[in-house]
Amino acid sequence: MRARVPTALAASLVLALAAGPLAAPAFAAPAPASAHDTSGPDAEALRAAIAGLPDADATAALIRVGGDGTWKGTAGVRDVRTGAPALENGRFRAGSVTKVVTAAIVLQLAAEGRIDLDGTVQRYLPGLLTADFKPITVRQLLNYTSGLRSGASLGDTVEEGYPHRFETLTPRQVVAASVAKGPAYDPGTRQDYDNIHYTVLGMLIEKVTGDSYAHQAAVRIFRPLGMRDSSFPVGADPRVHGPHNRGYDWIGGELTDVTDWNMTDRKAAGDLISTTADLQRLLVGLFRGRVVPEPRLREMFTLPDVPGARYAAGLERFELNGRVIWGKTGSRPGYATVIAATRDLSRTLVYSVDSTDAKGDGQATAERFAYPAFNR
Repeated sequence: MRARVPTALAASLVLALAAGPLAAPAFAAPAPASAHDTSGPDAEALRAAIAGLPDADATAALIRVGGDGTWKGTAGVRDVRTGAPALENGRFRAGSVTKVVTAAIVLQLAAEGRIDLDGTVQRYLPGLLTADFKPITVRQLLNYTSGLRSGASLGDTVEEGYPHRFETLTPRQVVAASVAKGPAYDPGTRQDYDNIHYTVLGMLIEKVTGDSYAHQAAVRIFRPLGMRDSSFPVGADPRVHGPHNRGYDWIGGELTDVTDWNMTDRKAAGDLISTTADLQRLLVGLFRGRVVPEPRLREMFTLPDVPGARYAAGLERFELNGRVIWGKTGSRPGYATVIAATRDLSRTLVYSVDSTDAKGDGQATAERFAYPAFNR
């Protein structure tokens, strides 16, 4: 973990972005834990996690913990140029948390009989794959066992992608590049997490429904759950509309504003813009069966029978402090997001951290901001 930024250094970083002094770090005191402190979240550890923001690792953090005992905290700045306090309900790019929405739509369509999970990509999207590919089922896309290789990219790191951040790479171009590489392995024999599986699922949703992915997400997920601040960018729009905290990343040794970025290539795999309150609604609604009905909901909590599997349909299985936790991480330049909960919702966590290394391995961010929620 990088050392925290001294005030003088912080000011010099701000001057590199725009003239003006850095205000003192903003801190919004978290809501007190519930009266059941011994069984509720570790409030002291959570307060320590967000203390001192902004620093070299993050400029802001928004955290919501629920279940048996609640805790909520906001710290850091909305904009390092002005030092304005971070917005508790600010919008952010949720990255791969989008995959939970995509999986839920596919499973809804399966429950309606419009998609067969054992049906193939070759059946639903004829011509997309070449004859080099064995049949790939919808279920294998959902649980990352399809054998598809990574698709096209405008940069594998934030630093590589930054000069191309306003360029457009469509999902179809992403998939075409994947197909051109041929299969990585026989479907259903291995699990490799990659955006490509969910990029194809987004195309499948649009083909089956005859509608845009974004509209299907709105009518099937956002509106029923009251997720009023969740949306997808329109076309190649690089902006986060509405109130939001700016995102930053270290590029060439300088703290650089990376908020505005065309995410067209991510779409159903990582293009969601949301808030912590909305993602908490998604998490609770999903686990309670209000989004995907049984028995299809079981797909989201069932690992495939392949070596080392960690991912089900949309959700990842974690074990922490003796608990089994299901959730999803997400990252886009400047923003790291987590949704996680025990299956019985006795503990839930949603956070958005304006991480200055959001596309790194994420372990340090998770240890600092996520683990305390499950300490006890």
